[in-house]
Amino acid sequence: MLFLVRMDVNIPHDMPTHLADDIKAREKAYAQELQHQGKWVHLYRVVGEYANYSVFDVDSNDELHTLLSGLPLFPYMRIKVTPLARHPSAIA
Repeated sequence: MLFLVRMDVNIPHDMPTHLADDIKAREKAYAQELQHQGKWVHLYRVVGEYANYSVFDVDSNDELHTLLSGLPLFPYMRIKVTPLARHPSAIA
């Protein structure tokens, strides 16, 4: 199942830098592991925003929920999920 996911990050301005840096490092490692597993198939930055659009390929809604809620930045995110289906005119 394919999902388009927009993630907007809002880390509190008063969070200590060392804590924010630790969360970001754990986030990067987790995201890269999901990419290596083939679950997180595309990751695009939104220019000028602390946000991204991503495409996930997972087996179920529940799996996607588990992966997203496992993100270290999850408590500081607004997430919008859009289910995707193959378009009949797509050549790929």
